[in-house]
Amino acid sequence: MKTEQQYFEESMSMADYMDQMTTNLKDPSFKVYENFNVNQEDDVFGLLKEKKPHILAITEDWCGDAMLNNPVIRKIAEEANLDIRCAFRDADTDLIDRHLTNGGRAIPIYLFLSQEGEVIGKWGPRAPELQQMVTEMRAELPEKDDPSFEEKQKQMYTTMQEKYVKDPQCAKWVYEDIKSVITKALSE
Repeated sequence: MKTEQQYFEESMSMADYMDQMTTNLKDPSFKVYENFNVNQEDDVFGLLKEKKPHILAITEDWCGDAMLNNPVIRKIAEEANLDIRCAFRDADTDLIDRHLTNGGRAIPIYLFLSQEGEVIGKWGPRAPELQQMVTEMRAELPEKDDPSFEEKQKQMYTTMQEKYVKDPQCAKWVYEDIKSVITKALSE
């Protein structure tokens, strides 16, 4: 069984990953990347520059949450001069199966690895405020056996993705939550 560090070593950089995206989420992902900036004065950057963790993203380019979260964590990694790499969730499910969310293969998941390759922190797939928004939107959907369910769910995802790109608060929620997880993981 491969270690998280081995997956990290075999994976492509986040920049290469975003460049090679093939779905309709590529342009929106780059819009988030272009419009979001970190605060260089945030304490988390001192911790990141001192501890120098590696970041392994478990992602796929069809994922709306990855469309928002990948650009945010990429900006964090770039500011701290950290190596962030991407493993495809569906290429080898052994990795994601070690890092399930409520029993499911939810993505993206970001693993913070020590210099020795140990997992010292984990974040994903959503900031709490976005999870609340998604929960509320799902509550409005018809039952799964309703003939309109699939169409309504598709509309919900489209609405969410548009909000992720157009509302800068979404990226800020992700940023703030990732910062808190990193700070906790690197301060222990």
